[in-house]
Formats: sequence, structure tokens, C-alpha cells
Amino acid sequence: MKDQIKDFIHYLIVERGLSNNTIISYERDLKSYEKHLVEKQQIFSFNEVTRFHIIQFLKFLKESGKSSKTLARHTASIRSLHQFLLREKQADQDPSVLIESPQLERSLPKILSLYEVEKLLETPKLTTPFGYRDKAMLELLYATGMRVSEMIDLNLTDAHLTMGFIRCYGKGNKERIVPIGKTAAEALMNYIENARSKLLNSKEPTEALFVNHHGKRISRQGFWKNLKQFATEANIKNEITPHTLRHSFATHLLENGADLRAVQEMLGHADISTTQIYTHVTKARLKDVYNQFHPRA
Repeated sequence: MKDQIKDFIHYLIVERGLSNNTIISYERDLKSYEKHLVEKQQIFSFNEVTRFHIIQFLKFLKESGKSSKTLARHTASIRSLHQFLLREKQADQDPSVLIESPQLERSLPKILSLYEVEKLLETPKLTTPFGYRDKAMLELLYATGMRVSEMIDLNLTDAHLTMGFIRCYGKGNKERIVPIGKTAAEALMNYIENARSKLLNSKEPTEALFVNHHGKRISRQGFWKNLKQFATEANIKNEITPHTLRHSFATHLLENGADLRAVQEMLGHADISTTQIYTHVTKARLKDVYNQFHPRA
């Protein structure tokens, strides 16, 4: 069973070209699935699995306190595995075919107000190379709406500042061209001209656009740690995550009349239904404004 999971993961990497984070999620989900089948249900071959066994595993996850989102992700991973095994003739049937995905509770993404964004972007001080770097990273995230994973994967050659765009690679390694505003372009140019070489110092050369104190590509964890510190300094009370500026970017664009399809393109969403969640955010904010300021609300 472990070898079949390895074959499936290899297929996802080579033929589907999925992102590293997605691959890790599939692998983690399927390892827990295989472990439960073997240790709890005494099933030692995927060919022996029935709908009942999958339901037992999902029931175990639910009783362990897993969210509906986690259950839905596990269900999708299991379904993809069994479809692969049937297609590759490594199994005689697909026991997941009648398994329904749990209904997701769709929560609205948390965003920052324009005032909070301004405060956050002003936090890095341009007195050290790190200040230039952090200022550029925050400005870039809010100006483009790119994912943090896309930003830290940027190379120096991906920044086309005189032409006003950034090239990044999203999920499935799909190339995306995103426009960048004047303010973010200036912050990025300042970092490249005044700080990046100082962070590299005499260390080994790297293609990475954003580097840490070791002269290596900055990590997602490293950025998140800095972001939380900046949020504290900016006196932002609400919870902030690496995706908060992406959510704020999309919501603020729509609030100011941007076309939904254009926002979808800039965010790199494959399906416009994913982008539509931000229209719900703008409606919720309109209601809050009405309740707060209308004299007869």
C-alpha cells in the first residue's frame, strides 16, 4: 500500500505538476488513511477497501475533532488515489465513488481596513537592509495580491519594474503576470539597489529576490514571524496571517469597482467561484457601515 501511495505521489508530481505544498498535503492525508486501514481495520490492500472502510476512517477523523474542511480535503485525496489505482489497473474497483464530501462552512476571509494597511506598510524602518527588504515585501503583497509562497519563490529576473509588472508562478507552476503600482515598484527598487547586496555580502550568489541574514532565500516561516511582529508594532488587534494582505488586496479592489474577472486573473484563481467570496466580504462590510452610520439602522 505504501508503494502504491508513492506511485500516486510520483504521478501528481510528474504528470499533474502540482505545487509542493499540495503534494505534502496529499502525502500526509494518504499516510494517515493507510495507517488507519492497517492498524484499526486490518486492511492490508487497497483492493480490499470498501465504502464502509472509507466511512469508518472519515468517522474517526470527525470524532477526533477535525474540521469539515479537513474532512473534505481527506475525502478528495482518497478519491483521487482510488481513481488513480483503478485507472492504472492496480485495483478492480473504486470504493470512493459514492462517498460524498462534507458540506463546508464557508467563512469570510479576514481583511484589514485601509487605515490598518497603511499602518502596517509604514512599520518597517528604512534604517537597515532588513527594513528595506521588509518594506518591499509588504508593499509587494498588498500591490499584487500574490500568495506569500509565490513571493518568496521570486527571482531577481522576475521583477520587471520599468515595465510595471511581476512574473510569478502559482499553483501547478502556472505563470502569471501581475501589474505592480508605483509605490510598490519604488520600494522594490530601493531594496534591490540599497539593501539586497548588503544582505548577500560575501556569501554565495543566489537568484532569490528576497534573502535572509544568511544570504539565502527567505522562508515562509521567516516572513510570517516578521509579519506578526509588524502587526503588533502597528497596533493591529485582529488576527493576521500571511494571506491577510492578499484578502485585503482583493476586497479593496472590488470595493472600488474593479471587475471580478480582472481580480480573478490577478489572484491566479482557476475558478471564478473562488474569487466570488470577496464579493460577500464587500457586502458584509457595506452592512456594517450602514448599521454604524445610518441614523435609523
